[in-house]
Amino acid sequence: MRRIITTIIAVAAIAAGFLAGVAYRRKTAEAHIRSAEIESARILDDAGKSSEAKKKEILLEAKEESIKIKSEAEKELKERRKEVERIERRIIQKEDALDKKNESVDKKEEQLRKKTETIENQGEKLRKMLEEEQSKLEKISGLTSEQAKNQLIASVENEVKLEMAMLVKELEQKAKNDADKKAREILAAAVQRCAVDHVTETTVSVVSLPSDEMKGRIIGREGRNIRALESLTGVDIIIDDTPEAVILSGFDPMRREVARIALERLIVDGRVHPARIEEMVEKARKEVENLIHENGEAATFETGVHGVHHELVKLLGKMMFRTSYGQNVLKHSVEVSHLSGLLASELGADVNMAKRAGLLHDIGKAVDHDVEGSHVSIGAALCKKYRESDLIINAVEAHHGDVEPNNIIAVIVQAADAISAARPGARRETLENYIKRLQKLESIADEFKGVEKSFAIQAGRELRIIVIPEDVDDSGLTLLARDIAKKIEEELEYPGQVKVNLIRETRAIEYAK
Repeated sequence: MRRIITTIIAVAAIAAGFLAGVAYRRKTAEAHIRSAEIESARILDDAGKSSEAKKKEILLEAKEESIKIKSEAEKELKERRKEVERIERRIIQKEDALDKKNESVDKKEEQLRKKTETIENQGEKLRKMLEEEQSKLEKISGLTSEQAKNQLIASVENEVKLEMAMLVKELEQKAKNDADKKAREILAAAVQRCAVDHVTETTVSVVSLPSDEMKGRIIGREGRNIRALESLTGVDIIIDDTPEAVILSGFDPMRREVARIALERLIVDGRVHPARIEEMVEKARKEVENLIHENGEAATFETGVHGVHHELVKLLGKMMFRTSYGQNVLKHSVEVSHLSGLLASELGADVNMAKRAGLLHDIGKAVDHDVEGSHVSIGAALCKKYRESDLIINAVEAHHGDVEPNNIIAVIVQAADAISAARPGARRETLENYIKRLQKLESIADEFKGVEKSFAIQAGRELRIIVIPEDVDDSGLTLLARDIAKKIEEELEYPGQVKVNLIRETRAIEYAK
């Protein structure tokens, strides 16, 4: 209705405007007539002596002009009235259409209201029915809806955990059964050949100079001397702003030692040119070879192992320039030899054979940078080549578990190797960091629910965890071990691997009286 009233007001405003325009035009015409009459009177006055005919002509023209203006105004008024009538007809038609639409809208609103009331009534009935059914179910089951929901969720959660544990265990077993032995050998060889980090002490050597003037002589004209020295020794020679010092960089300790000896002799000699460099490098190589042989003989003498083939003695001496995780391999082998002898004497086994096997167990590391294969397989091949006994060969092959030990000497060497590598300070790790790492391992395990106590053993290579049997069942052990191992991988950095070993024990004690 508001829209209709608004439309009528608009039409009335248009009509009023139109009538006001007509009245204005009429007033304008009358003003023109009066003006013409005044003008004619003035002309008559001015032309007082003009002829009567002239006056009549002027009056006639004025009358004709007024009549013409009046007729034009009336014509325009008629046209405006027709326009107003046409607009009024259109407004009436629109009002009729709007009335019809309003009636239709009112009918639809009434229908929607009735449908809404019906839906609300049905919803109320359904809600009451659901409440009645829920109350019946609660009476039958003896549980509230919240208790039933929690019980259902707990049941589903336990079933999912059990299925997950079984699936994880099945997948792990399948992975173990399907693992390729060759892949394990390649990974073992890669890990054994390369330490986790190469720190400055194991990759560079520093040669002192009498003065900084010697740096220019070492470089030579257009760098010919330093190029000759680098090409003959195979190491990088770094000459920088370090006062009175030259740095030799290379991952092969033997090459660095040759370069160091040659450069020190050139500095003492003072004659630095390509021919002299070649001569000094050759002498340095011979000196290093002699040093290798002396170190090998010293190791056999120290351990009391005699009758070793001279090539094996040479390889033992070569291990003086080989490190594993910062641990010198020759010193490690000598230590394993002593430990093997002590263990053999306690167990009543052959002490000499145990020492021999302990000394030679890592012999493959002397050449594993130059020969394909793991140091275990290389070491066994070398022992076979130089006619060591089958007992020694088995000890070399089995000291990392690649093959099963078939004698007590092999087991002793395994234990001695683990003791030497695992003892605090044996490898590049301070005692403080070592203790912190063990404590961190134990604290990670203690954070998990169901863990009673945890123990880091074997220098952090194994984490043994005792769980509360009431909180962790057999199926949950697999998932808990997996979660702990994953968290260790995320939060700690360590060489090799950490074995997570969970122990669950339930005891039942009763007395017969």
